[in-house]
Amino acid sequence: MPIYEYKCNDCGNAFEKLVPRDTGAVYSCPECESKNTDKKFSVFGGVVMGSSTVGNCSSAPMCGAAGTGCGGHCQH
Repeated sequence: MPIYEYKCNDCGNAFEKLVPRDTGAVYSCPECESKNTDKKFSVFGGVVMGSSTVGNCSSAPMCGAAGTGCGGHCQH
């Protein structure tokens, strides 16, 4: 199940919610109980299939292609 990030437009609280799937449901803020919340855009790393390495190096200095860092597990 994915974890989605939300922000309350009334009190500014940011919170996470574990949901079975993205159904577009509105979740209440755990601080003020307002339903005036928005799902935040989240950026997360991918999983390289067939490897235990998690992540996606996108900067050349950290990339295995540059001779250091992830050891060539990056997806370019």
